[in-house]
Amino acid sequence: MITLLISMAFPTAIAQADEPQVLRVLCYNIHYGQGMDQVYDIPRLAKVIEKAKPDLVALQEVDVGVKRSGRLHEARLVADLTGLKVRFGPTQHYEGGLFGNAVLSRFPYEDVHIQPLPYTESTPERTTYPRAAISVIVRLPNNTQVRFISTHFQHNVPEDRVNEAKAINQFFDDRAIPTILAGDMNAKPDEEPIQILQQEWTNAIDEQKLPTAPSQNPRSRIDYIFYRGASLKMISSEVIDESMASDHRPVLAVFEISR
Repeated sequence: MITLLISMAFPTAIAQADEPQVLRVLCYNIHYGQGMDQVYDIPRLAKVIEKAKPDLVALQEVDVGVKRSGRLHEARLVADLTGLKVRFGPTQHYEGGLFGNAVLSRFPYEDVHIQPLPYTESTPERTTYPRAAISVIVRLPNNTQVRFISTHFQHNVPEDRVNEAKAINQFFDDRAIPTILAGDMNAKPDEEPIQILQQEWTNAIDEQKLPTAPSQNPRSRIDYIFYRGASLKMISSEVIDESMASDHRPVLAVFEISR
């Protein structure tokens, strides 16, 4: 009798607990705030992000306290302007500040981890950058945990990208919770780093595999969202038609996640 009364009193709450949670996920290389007009404009970037109505955002090329971008804490400023919670994952010191990846979330964080990735150090002939991934665990309103990762592969050393893809598969092999991986992989869909990732992840790519870079007259698809976990189902995926705020176009994927 007590069970029956509880079910009659709270039928909507019980139904909602069983309904899938919709997740809107955005991946965006923000070019340290500099648009194609050479203007540093974080509010402009924040408007692009807000318009997509994301729940989770993976950012790459984020400056914190760097001279070129006016010593701004770009990660915190984007968070303040969008109303999302931020975690920053630095990969290197640069011009008196830090440079790296970041994650924005509509949901509370339960864990944060910064994972260095393999890379070839710079030489007088070739400039490279340290690489890493920032991984967080968030808890959704339906009490489900999700791991979310933002990363950025090396831009000018092909063997680094291969090794970084292998490292991602190795370091994030825990299948206990559903996981979404997003980033600028600096590799086209048919190239080896993407093939390596697809051994362990499903590529949430639009059917046309539209290019994302450069943002004006884009020619190459190098920005991606991947996912893994039986409870995750992709609903849609698209490249957002935004050509000014950064030198990359953002990628949006929408998922349903069941308990």
